[in-house]
Amino acid sequence: MAEYKAPGKCMVCGGTMRVTRMKCDTCSSELSGNFTPCRFCSLDAQNLAFLEIFIKNRGSIKDIEREMGISYPTVRNNLDNLLTALGYGKEPAPRLTKKEILDKLAKKEISSADALSMLEELDGEE
Repeated sequence: MAEYKAPGKCMVCGGTMRVTRMKCDTCSSELSGNFTPCRFCSLDAQNLAFLEIFIKNRGSIKDIEREMGISYPTVRNNLDNLLTALGYGKEPAPRLTKKEILDKLAKKEISSADALSMLEELDGEE
């Protein structure tokens, strides 16, 4: 029997879908009611994939960067998107100024590649 992921959002109005009937594959017992799906069940494929990589790498941003081949700011954006999708409504991280980025680089708090990526992101907003 093919297995499909239950949709977390209604395709018509975007509302939250609920599980109302469950069946045991072993004994065919059935349970019906109104069950709230888990928070992770409603994540889209991109957020779910990022969550799996985040957990696998124990939250190490450097390891996530390496595995996904993306920059520090992109990892942070993916994490912010995941938090928002889970309903935590995290405020976006404040943007660093060019001076703050260069200070972090000088203190070796970020790599030169991260600094370059952050500076390019700032230049793209101006």
